[in-house]
Amino acid sequence: MKEELKATFKSADTEEWFDIVFNRPIGYLWAKFFQRLGVHPNVVTVVSMIIGAGSALFFAQPSYWYGGWHGLWMNVIAILLLMWANFYDSCDGQLARMTGKKTRLGRILDGASSDVWFIPIYCAICYRLYMHHSHEFAWLGIPDTPTNALIAALVLFGIALYSGFGCHAGQCGLADYYRQIHLFIINGKQGSELDNSAQQQAIYDSTPWKGNFIWKAFLKTYVGYTRKQERQTPAFQALKQKITEKYGSIDKLPQDFRAQFRAQSLPLMKWTNILTFNTRAAALYTLALLDLPWLYFVFEIVVMGLLKRYMHHKHEAMCRKLMQQL
Repeated sequence: MKEELKATFKSADTEEWFDIVFNRPIGYLWAKFFQRLGVHPNVVTVVSMIIGAGSALFFAQPSYWYGGWHGLWMNVIAILLLMWANFYDSCDGQLARMTGKKTRLGRILDGASSDVWFIPIYCAICYRLYMHHSHEFAWLGIPDTPTNALIAALVLFGIALYSGFGCHAGQCGLADYYRQIHLFIINGKQGSELDNSAQQQAIYDSTPWKGNFIWKAFLKTYVGYTRKQERQTPAFQALKQKITEKYGSIDKLPQDFRAQFRAQSLPLMKWTNILTFNTRAAALYTLALLDLPWLYFVFEIVVMGLLKRYMHHKHEAMCRKLMQQL
């Protein structure tokens, strides 16, 4: 089973330790189950979205500080549901690799799944502060009135919007892009899922609206997603262009250059993994159980924001240095 499990990994270079020892083995068991049932990986992705979004109903409940043992158990259920959703998020890719059922829609859905989870969870956290805030108001010396509760919830909602769309989406999108860049340089086009906005725009333009309205909407979103990744990585775009000009295609890149890139890119993979699900989930779980879930936005904006800046600086500097060697 160990070798079969390894065959379902994206890459040994880009897998996070916690995923290898915990999420991937459980995801593999689910993948084997769904394979026997003939379930398509995209269906598993959609189910993960539903379960993850459903956890928001329980994250909206107070924990022990405000709700006693009942509240604590509600938050434990929320955590278990989000973990379940993450198992399925791991399972869908593993199932696709096991069955060969990889689709462009699956790639788009997989990238959007965490957004579908966290949007309702962020709203649940804002509602939770609106309903349960007496300790925080006492710390700040704010009178506990319905008007002040509403103002506090609206302020937190504004922070949540920035945290989710301005930070979370960008952090995860850039981390995923760096992993795909790593696989693209090391393994070539066939060994990665690196997409570019020009190709996605061409697919969007060639797809008729009639009978494809939902698919066109997905494609339009994905065009914007890939375009943002490219805008954030000018040094890599220049390196990629230089490789094309000199060698014609990535598949003709010399092995010694691939080895140099891997040696410099591999240490950055641990930072890209920190920016994805497991670290932010651990922070959310801890703060929810402590009845301080609103502090999660501070963690995401400040801690994860600084980490993203550091990772971006290091990766761009690496690409500029490698381009000089070409």
